[in-house]
Amino acid sequence: MNDLKEKYRKRLKRHKGIRKRVFGVKEKPRLSVYRSSKNIYCQLIDDTTGRTLASASTLIKDIKDRLPYGGNIEAAKLVGQKIAEDAAKIGITRVVFDRSGYKYHGRVKALADSARESKLVF
Repeated sequence: MNDLKEKYRKRLKRHKGIRKRVFGVKEKPRLSVYRSSKNIYCQLIDDTTGRTLASASTLIKDIKDRLPYGGNIEAAKLVGQKIAEDAAKIGITRVVFDRSGYKYHGRVKALADSARESKLVF
C-alpha cells in the first residue's frame, strides 16, 4: 500500500514541476491528460481565464460504443483523434502538452501521437 502512495506522491511532484513551466493561452491552450486504470481523459484549457475549451475521454458515447474497455492504447488513440477534431472545430491548431506527471509512454504517448496525426501541433 505504501508503494502506491509513494508513486502517487512522486507523480504529483512531477506534475507541479511541469505546471510551473506549462501555461496555456486562448490561441495556444494547454492539452492536459489524466489517466486512470479504466479510462483516459484530456482537456484543452485556457489558463488565463481558467476555462475548458474542449474535452474528450473514453466515457464519450461514440468512443465508448466503439471500444468495450477504455484503459488501453487503442482507446487513447481514439481520444487523441477526438480532441484534435474538437480543437479544429473551434479554430485551434497549436497546443501546449501537459502530461500531468505521467511518463511519456504507453497511453499518454499514443494519445499525443494520435492528436499530432490529426493535425494538432505541439
